[in-house]
Formats: sequence, C-alpha cells, structure tokens
Amino acid sequence: MAREVVVITGASAGVGRATARTFARHGAAIALLARGEDGLEDARREVEELGGQALAIPTDVSKPEEVEEAAKKTEQTFGPIDIWINDAMTSVFSPFKEMQPDEYRRVTEVTYLGYVYGTMAALKRMLPRDHGMIVQVGSALAYRAIPLQSAYCGAKHAIQGFTESVRSELFHDKSKVRITMVQMPALNTPQFSWVKSRLPRQAQPVPPIYQPEVAAEAIYHAAHHYRREWYVGLSTTIAIQGNKFFPGLGDRYLAKTGYASQQTSEPADPNRPDNLWHPVPPDHGAHGQFDDRSRSSSIQFWLTSHRTSLLLAMGAFMGLLGLGKIFLKSA
Repeated sequence: MAREVVVITGASAGVGRATARTFARHGAAIALLARGEDGLEDARREVEELGGQALAIPTDVSKPEEVEEAAKKTEQTFGPIDIWINDAMTSVFSPFKEMQPDEYRRVTEVTYLGYVYGTMAALKRMLPRDHGMIVQVGSALAYRAIPLQSAYCGAKHAIQGFTESVRSELFHDKSKVRITMVQMPALNTPQFSWVKSRLPRQAQPVPPIYQPEVAAEAIYHAAHHYRREWYVGLSTTIAIQGNKFFPGLGDRYLAKTGYASQQTSEPADPNRPDNLWHPVPPDHGAHGQFDDRSRSSSIQFWLTSHRTSLLLAMGAFMGLLGLGKIFLKSA
C-alpha cells in the first residue's frame, strides 16, 4: 500500500508534534513545517523511529512563498499530498488595551493567514486530482472568546468563517476534496511557557486540561472520517453550545473568572523569551508543564466519533427488546 502523504504545520511542538507521532505510527510520509529547527529535527527523528517517513522543512507560515515552497518540496520528495493539517499558531496573553499593533498583526498573520496560505497550497494540488483532506485545528475559542487573548480568539473566529466559505465553494464545484475543523479544549502544550505574556502570574490553560495526544487522535480520526466539524472534550461542547443560547451570560461569567483561570499562583518571569517573532530553542516536545493536571482521554470524543455504531447498537437492542416482549406475550 502507498503511504499517505501528510503535511503538518506547527509540527515542532505541542499538538503538531503529537499529531506527527500519531501519523508516524500509521506509517505515513510526513512533511514537518515549523520555524524552530531544533524541534523539527527531533520531530523528524521521532517520526522515523515510529515507522514513518519524515521531511523537516523550516517554514514561517506567515510567508505564503515559504508555504508554497514547502508544498512543492513535499510532493517532489513523497508524491501527491493526501492530507494537509493546519496547526501553527502564536499568541499574546495581554489585555487588549495594552496590545501593540505589530503584535496583533503578527498573531493574525501566523494564526489566521498561516491557515489561509496552507489551504491555498493544499488546494492548488488537491483540486486537479479531486482528492484530499484539509484539517483545520481549531478551538472552542473559535466560537466563545475569552479575555486576555483577543488576538488569538479573533484569529480562530476568522479561521471558522474562512473554512465555512471554502467548504461551500467545494460543494458548489462538486469537488471530492474535503475540509474540516476540529475544535479543541484546553491542552497541555508548551505554548504557555513561550507565548508572549503581560500577565502578572504564569499563564495556564483554562481547566479542564487535556493532553496533546487527545487532540492528535482526534485529528487523525477527522482526517479519515469526514464531518464538517468535530468537537473534542465536553468543555468544548458546553462552551460552543452554551454560547449559542447564553452569550451575554458567558460575557459576564468570563469577566469574573477569565483572568484568574488563565494564570497559576506563581509569579511570571518578565525576562523569559517568547516566540512571537523568533522560535525559542531548544526542542520543547509535545507536552507543557501541566501533566499532573491533564486528562489523557475524552469520553465525549469517543462517543461522538462512534455515534453511528452506538445508534445502530441501540436500535438493535430496542428491536430485540420488542421481539422479546412479543415472544413473552405469545408464550
């Protein structure tokens, strides 16, 4: 069997790194895109040790010419791209009133436009073949924004709208290329150690926190079982569905809780390096510093990804129950 050819942006750390490991275990040929060369090299080694093939391509996804060149190198090395996963991101933890224009521009260029450029490069190759899957790694914050992350939340909202527009165009053209978005919960990734922050205390994901492997398994599943959108974690489902009905309540609740829930009790180091403009060496791996507080599975995602089987099983059970009642009445 031919190996799947997969491109993963943001592959040097966090969710991207965990996703590369997951695809490697299934024998994929993976192009790893990120800025940090230390992380890329270790990710390449891991992929090959796990049974996959790897091509590390240092790439700044905010530059469309670099994304296009990475796509070209991928197909020259491995052949046609089957799956493109957009995951690269950056952020700034800060009240909006303290944000600088260049910081806002940078977060938008990486976290939103990086997805646009990745999707462009993927569709340029997938559309003529009428084959391929694009996975946008999203967040509950694509629907329910929180304080102190206005640039990141704005970018995730933009990705959501952009993806819906592209999906509609693919349907209009009767294309077999598919695009999906996987909305994530809070995840234990290294971003909370390297994202630029003006918070007085150390940044943390808003609990409940999940391990990046939960996200990786969901991305792998989404890449092979099309649905327009996937939710990962009960907290994601509650945030998105709750915001549909009680957005004003959400505003006030987050005004009271959103500042404290994004910070630990430890003071922040004002001199620590951040990755807004340049990668922070060395290799950071997939996990952040919250292993002892993170969940390694999501019952909610297991249920939603098996809902057809569960409904069939429930229908069969109800049918057998009905037959049993008929049998007892006739006995």
